[in-house]
Amino acid sequence: MRTADFHYDLPPELIAQHPASQRDESRLLILRRASGQIVHRRFRDFLEQLQPGDVLVLNNSRVIPARLSGVNARTGGRFEMLLLEENAVNDWWVMLRPGKRAREGARISVADRSGQTTGIIATVIATNAEGHRRLSFSGTPEIKRDLDALGEVPLPPYILRRPGDKLDNDKERYQTVFATEAGSVAAPTAGLHFTPELLASIRARGVEVHYLTLHVGLGTFAPVKTATLAAHPMHAERFVLSDTTARAVNAARHESRRVIAAGTTTVRVLESVATAQQGRLVAGSGQTRLFIHPPYRFQVVDVLLTNFHLPCSTLLMLVSAFAAPGNTNGRDLVLRAYAEAIRERYRFFSYGDAMLIG
Repeated sequence: MRTADFHYDLPPELIAQHPASQRDESRLLILRRASGQIVHRRFRDFLEQLQPGDVLVLNNSRVIPARLSGVNARTGGRFEMLLLEENAVNDWWVMLRPGKRAREGARISVADRSGQTTGIIATVIATNAEGHRRLSFSGTPEIKRDLDALGEVPLPPYILRRPGDKLDNDKERYQTVFATEAGSVAAPTAGLHFTPELLASIRARGVEVHYLTLHVGLGTFAPVKTATLAAHPMHAERFVLSDTTARAVNAARHESRRVIAAGTTTVRVLESVATAQQGRLVAGSGQTRLFIHPPYRFQVVDVLLTNFHLPCSTLLMLVSAFAAPGNTNGRDLVLRAYAEAIRERYRFFSYGDAMLIG
């Protein structure tokens, strides 16, 4: 399939700049994939879509304050650093701006949130094909432990904040209420709609709630730049699948109970492990490069809860595959649902509304 097949036009004012006043007050578009029927609800009505015995799987990765600032130790020029992937303690791949001034050997003095230098030095030691820099941090036992004091919330570029804006609300709301495992540089956004009260009601309904971890990287949200899907080099993301979750999902499948994945990141873990293990989930950790797009046949997930995704993104392609497993017409179903969401003035992307497909 061609990447251009997954383009759609979105009015800029529908890109959500702030979360709903309450997490579960966001809207919920329900797409019945068998009939193509579309139903409009609020997220709190997600509870009505669940059945006793369902297994709901959530991604418990926690967003780290991955955005740092600093100055060139020699020239005083300012830099912004976005931590992307940890290679080892104090060894990170980062997105560095302005990149042209960050040649190998450049030393950057890391600043705190008030702009004062800290004594921590980041040295550029390599550049990759994507233009990302590899930094070695010194002056601290472990830069990751300093992020709460130094870093800012790594909001995606389509969420606009002016210099000097306080990000206290973003620090809370760009994080799920069940996030425990630090490591993501972008939120698993389908989970942002849940409240502790809603999760309690879900459990009281007889639904099993389980967790896995996939640390979300920027590649998750990046548009596909190749002309065809087959040529796209899929990014890798680290995951952990516990024995408890693996056993619960295996039991549900064996007993013909539904497995509901909250988020495309959750889908990628479940389907990656099932693919590697001939359809059965086995606890473990690793990296996944699985690129799910039409006409993918799903082995584990029966229902998908997700947000509205960027045009030509791998996430939109995954959702299109889920709308019609094993076929290519899911793209038409999803883009028709997106067109209705636009007419109904749904809010899109990370802070936006949700979609349930099943």
